[in-house]
Amino acid sequence: MIRESELIINGDGSVYHLNAKPGQLSPVIITVGDPDRVNMFEKHFDSIIHRVENREFRIITGKYKNRDISVLATGIGTDNIDIAMNEIDALFNIDFATRKIREDKQKLHFIRIGTSGAIRPEIELDSIIISKYAVGFDGLLHFYNSFELRDVELENMVNEHLDLKSSYAVRASDKLLEHFKTLGMPGITITSPGFYGPQSRSIRLEYKYDIISSLKSISYDSCNCTNLEMETAGIYGLSNMLGHEAISLNAILANRANGVFSKQAEDTIHHLIDVALHYVHLL
Repeated sequence: MIRESELIINGDGSVYHLNAKPGQLSPVIITVGDPDRVNMFEKHFDSIIHRVENREFRIITGKYKNRDISVLATGIGTDNIDIAMNEIDALFNIDFATRKIREDKQKLHFIRIGTSGAIRPEIELDSIIISKYAVGFDGLLHFYNSFELRDVELENMVNEHLDLKSSYAVRASDKLLEHFKTLGMPGITITSPGFYGPQSRSIRLEYKYDIISSLKSISYDSCNCTNLEMETAGIYGLSNMLGHEAISLNAILANRANGVFSKQAEDTIHHLIDVALHYVHLL
């Protein structure tokens, strides 16, 4: 039995941080960073079944072309991903009445729809990158004993280029890579634990690692190292360990190699939402 201090259940039967109850989420879950981005999905839904909000976490579950889909805002960073992924899995795979793990576990599908910055000069603004692999600089997965589904060869390649020792590399779901393959270009995504120094941005503080120059030359499994963001590696690693499927779809709003930012960022995000929903409802 899972102790009360390990899985905290609120008085109304909801899980501690997300404030959601069993049965309020679909097993098909779109994740976004910005809570306001959840509202951009709502106009596409035929109806809304559940709304839940607590702290930076905002959730809607609704009908899209007769398919139940949930959209979850996680906030920024893999620390929030750790909370969201563990609590969502608990909603499906823990019996809240007995506090025991269910024998028949539910496989979930996580589709991250986010924004990102390209590190290679030829990647066009407003294009879509599908993260075939994600390399985490954040260290989250090193806190789990069961993290064995890693791509050590890619890890070592990245560590050598940056003189690091602690990055981890994880592959997306093969099933979802096949399903979404025509939506964009596959790439290797770097998940950073911050937006400025950890992504080689300097305002008043000088960064230590030149990530863009060091990694843009990396090629592995027919993919280049393509973009930077802040959640994908955590989603991939936890999904793999928990037995779920995950994919990350990245709208490229900046090209860091060229120093430019999209002039139509909102339109690009709306376009990614439109096309992604079409693919998601066909899962």
